[in-house]
Amino acid sequence: MTSAAIYGCSGHRLTEDERAFFAEARPWGFILFRRNIDTPDQVRALTDELRAAIGDSEAPILIDQEGGRVQRMGPPHWPKYPPGSAYLKASNDPMDAREMARLGARLMAHDLKEVGINVDLLPVLDVPVSGAHDIVGDRAYGQDPATVALLGRAAAEGLLAGGVLPCIKHMPGHGRAFSDSHKDLPTVHADFETLDGWDFAPFKALSDMPLAMTAHIVFTAVDRKRPATQSKTAVKMMREHLGFSGLIMTDDLSMQALSGSLGERAHRSLKAGCDVVLHCNGDMAEMQAVAEATGRLKGRAKARAEAAMARIVRTPEPLDPVAGHERFFQAMEGRLDVAKGPDVGEAQA
Repeated sequence: MTSAAIYGCSGHRLTEDERAFFAEARPWGFILFRRNIDTPDQVRALTDELRAAIGDSEAPILIDQEGGRVQRMGPPHWPKYPPGSAYLKASNDPMDAREMARLGARLMAHDLKEVGINVDLLPVLDVPVSGAHDIVGDRAYGQDPATVALLGRAAAEGLLAGGVLPCIKHMPGHGRAFSDSHKDLPTVHADFETLDGWDFAPFKALSDMPLAMTAHIVFTAVDRKRPATQSKTAVKMMREHLGFSGLIMTDDLSMQALSGSLGERAHRSLKAGCDVVLHCNGDMAEMQAVAEATGRLKGRAKARAEAAMARIVRTPEPLDPVAGHERFFQAMEGRLDVAKGPDVGEAQA
């Protein structure tokens, strides 16, 4: 019986306690961070172990592999990819930038698939506004909704072509937040019309994607009291107004934007309409608390999960990774050192 949860683990290999917990809790999937990454052989062994623990050889295994500040797999075993903002900096032609964004994501999909990872928490569809907190910063593909939607779709298409599911984030938009939701609960006071024309626009444009991650942000125009992750009104708006019919997962439950116990956070999120909760830090006591409050994946949520996984292509688009990397990094030369804003490390991105 699969539960409506995604969990992290503590290190390079599973401990016996983790193996036993996952076998009992039966989460839908798992997420990896830098603490879980060493060599390609090690990562492959870990993803095999995780799937074996729950008896599902095709279970989703997620990672934040954006490039720039948010890249869990990097040198010396994997290339250093640029942040989202670098594509337009490398070429002022949006169509050229689109081609490179797709190629970059296709190459990342190749890297991920080789070690057993089949979900990338990309693309970032947040559109920054002047003065907002720089937790998004250079992770954004552009400074306007149309550019973000154009390059975000290119990245999503590159991942899908490589046999890896994209996950749009942070729905319905993190670009207007004036604080970091890893540390505080941001509140956005913009009116609905403003939000709809700016923050929500890229999410509406990519509403056909299989997976989405919520934002731990209060939008007073939608729900004055609750963050989007825990708001029935906000989740309904995502479904009906943004048109998103895929699986909705929470951002990390352990982020300080949320209040209450871990169990309460999980319960509120699922009650609001999120399909799956995400807990990232691998802390056993916290995972047990989440598991106690999380029921099985069933009904519409289960159907959405199955539909999402069905989007994984069995035979990826042909790719010569050597030639692809050479072409990509020549085109992006001189744009790989762009990294503005705080490092987004072990806490969920």
